[in-house]
Amino acid sequence: MTAQPQNRAGLAILFVLAGVTAISINDMLIKQLSGGYPLHEIVFLRSGIGILFSLIMVQMEGGWHILKTRRPFLHILRGLLIVVANMSYFVALAAIPLADATALFFAAPLFITMLSIPILGEKVGIIRMSAVLVGFAGVVIMQRPWVDADSLQASRLVLLLPVLAALTYALNQLMTRKLGVESKASALSVYIQATFIVVSLGFFVVAGDGRFAEGVDNPSWQFLLRAWVWPTPQDWWWMIGMGANAAVVGYCLSQAYRLADAATVAPFEYVGLPLAVFWGWAIFAELPVWEVWAGIALILGSGLFVFLRERQKTRIVARAPVRRR
Repeated sequence: MTAQPQNRAGLAILFVLAGVTAISINDMLIKQLSGGYPLHEIVFLRSGIGILFSLIMVQMEGGWHILKTRRPFLHILRGLLIVVANMSYFVALAAIPLADATALFFAAPLFITMLSIPILGEKVGIIRMSAVLVGFAGVVIMQRPWVDADSLQASRLVLLLPVLAALTYALNQLMTRKLGVESKASALSVYIQATFIVVSLGFFVVAGDGRFAEGVDNPSWQFLLRAWVWPTPQDWWWMIGMGANAAVVGYCLSQAYRLADAATVAPFEYVGLPLAVFWGWAIFAELPVWEVWAGIALILGSGLFVFLRERQKTRIVARAPVRRR
């Protein structure tokens, strides 16, 4: 008998809502600290603290033995995907408004719906696929291809970084659905935090003295390459909070994609859009331009449409009479 993924949609939705809320707080804190610390230092401290919380969760879910896995290379690949997703997104976050970066990143649920066909074998009909394409039209609008590059807040490369983050994040979550059959959510979180620690230490060895940041004016590359500095006492509390928050994010999202199919869980990640707009307005006095509002509307509308179609399809299947042979 082969193991099958659990499917508890209601609980999965609660987990993804908690995870997305924690992500929005994490993004706000990282943007707040992006002017004084390098990204790889923030990631190292956040993950170092976060892995401690994750190991406590490991004990609560069964003990050290649940960290054993028969698929170590898949876990490493999953960890590297989420590292690429986070690093590319946070580099963009240093240069563009929080709502803009978040809105572009929300191509991720669209990627998840599309990629669930070849990777998970899930069925996505023509109507749902059309809605996904409408969502991608929103991503294109937010890129503002008709605007001269000198008129944009950041380079087009920086504007594409959240989309790269969305793609790698989508691949990560689909792998979570597969690996979640045999791994607990706390174990999945530990693997991710450990990958972050190793990669950030690698950045420290190569660029931790800040030599590659000399003469660089771009805020995104400064955030990536500047030298490590010792955090102030006040910032240590923010770092500890981000570490605990990282453990919550890793656990909640891993649990959500273990408990239900990707097409059911992914649309609820759109809660992050209004949260990003709120934090951008409340903390950084930022409000999106009209292109971003239009893109948000298209992505949000297409995502909700896909979700409603999926739920309707699920109800029809559930009510269908069982035929005896």
